[in-house]
Order: sequence, then structure tokens, then C-alpha cells
Amino acid sequence: MAEPFKNLGWDDFRLIKAVADARGLPAAAAAIGVNHSTVFRRLKQIEESLGSALFERHRTGYALTPAGEEMVALANRLDEEITAAARKLAGREPAPSGELRVTTPDSLLIHLLMPMLATFRERYPEVRLDIVLSNQALNLSKRDADVAVRATDHPPENLVGRRVARIAWALYGRAQDFPAPGEVTKDQLDARNWVSLGDTLGALKAVKFVQENVAPERVAYKINSVLGLAEAVEAGLGIGHIPCLIGDSRPSLVRLAPPDDDYAADLWLLTHPDLRHSPRVRAFLDFLAVEIARHRRFIEGEAGHQREAPLPEAGRETMT
Repeated sequence: MAEPFKNLGWDDFRLIKAVADARGLPAAAAAIGVNHSTVFRRLKQIEESLGSALFERHRTGYALTPAGEEMVALANRLDEEITAAARKLAGREPAPSGELRVTTPDSLLIHLLMPMLATFRERYPEVRLDIVLSNQALNLSKRDADVAVRATDHPPENLVGRRVARIAWALYGRAQDFPAPGEVTKDQLDARNWVSLGDTLGALKAVKFVQENVAPERVAYKINSVLGLAEAVEAGLGIGHIPCLIGDSRPSLVRLAPPDDDYAADLWLLTHPDLRHSPRVRAFLDFLAVEIARHRRFIEGEAGHQREAPLPEAGRETMT
């Protein structure tokens, strides 16, 4: 049985797995970055080499045969082993260098991380940053990202990292609409239009508050982005709960109530256990932990506390 496998490489197993996942050739071709005809031709060659059909062609798509199921199972095992080997090799680098893929939401990138990333690059010019903006948790086990900067109270158990702050949320409105924000009454708030994160984020307490306490006809705008939510408040679409690090950084917005700890979320720096000793990963995590600590009072919504300016290089802490 070993003879038919002599001419098969990892790309062939990737192709088989892609066709199985997509149940068709066009989507499989797009997933692995080749054209449709290449997938068709190579799949035919693989099946001829193995002497077995891997797929049954139906009008609804490609369905695996028993032989195909065995090949996909083998492809999955190879994928896991290759990924594990890549993680371990990445953890043995002699110095901070190479590409570092970081995933984070757009709101954290723009209102917190961007100046820190610029300073990190000045200190570690051999590390190239690849930033993946996503509000969804990427698979760090699959190396979709090396580091995740996330707001969550329940980080995945298969990752390691550190909690660096707690992100405060409060109710905000436009300053021009609330000249005396400290004197706003509940009746005034009830009479206003509201903006909210969408129902797909209904597990968040800020979203539940709107669902349970605001009349549906008063919810003028929903969006699945925290950054977009802040933009909506600033544009005058309504009042809404947003992180204090966003609201307090915009002069056109004012707090209409103190931060509510029920809406707060921990800020985590996360990576896979196999990568935590990688020089570039460790340098990045240590650097961000120090930088974020300097802005912790701002992130946690302490009244009147503004974001600090970057320290000059000579005054910065040395990582060990």
C-alpha cells in the first residue's frame, strides 16, 4: 500500500482536504490559492495513482468515498503534526526576529495598541508584524495567529498568557447634546435614541441591558463592531455603552453615568504554550505588558485620567 503514496506530497493532501471541506472544486481552489482546472487535473491524477476514487460526484457537490474518508483522516493527522512541529521550531529561535502574527479587534488596535506597535518595531526592527483584525477568536493552535490581544473574561484553556488590565465600559453621548452630563435623569435617557451592539453579541451584558431596558423603537442603530458603535454615538445616532478608553479619548463625547463593572472585561495577552518561549513572542508579550500597565488607569476608566505619552527610549524599562 506504500507504493501509491510515493508520488503524493503534502500539497496533494491539502488539495484532498480542501475539496472535502468545500464539497466542490471552485471553493477548494480558492481556499488553497490555485485555479479550478489545476484542482480538477491534480485530483484526477491522485485518484489514478491510488487506483481508487476519493469522491463521488453528485449534483449537490463532491461526497467522500470510504477511501476518501481515510485520506482526509490522514490529511488531518499530517496537518496537526506539521502545525505542532512548526510551533515548536518557532519556539527555538535564537533572537527576536521574523514574522509575528497578532490578532486583535479594530477598537483595541486604533485606540490603544497602534503607538505601542510602532515603538515595538523601533526596538525590535527584525520582527515584522502581521496584524489580523478580527472580533472572532482565531485558532492559535493552527498558527492562524501567534499572539492574541483580547477582551474576555474566559480565555481559551488551551492558551497561556497574562491578564494586563480590565476594560471599563460606561454610557456615553455627544457633549453637544448633554451640556450638563452629570445631571442627566433616567427620564431624559429613556427619551433618547440608543445604539447597541448587534444581537449576535447578545451574551454581552451591555447588549442585554439594551434588550431588557430600552424600548425597541428607541434602538435606532445596531452594529457588530465596538469601534463602529463609538462612531455611531459620535455621529449622533444615539447614546450607548462603549469602552471608556474609546469614549474618554474623544472630546466630542461625555459620560452619562459612571463605569459599570458588570460590563467590564479583562484584557488578555495570549499565545500557544509551544510559542511562549519564542524570542519574538516573549519580547512582544513582555513589551506590551509593560506598556499597557502604564495606561492601566486610563483603560480602567478612572475619571480624569488621560492616556500617557510614550516615554523617551532612555527612560523605558529593560525587558528581561
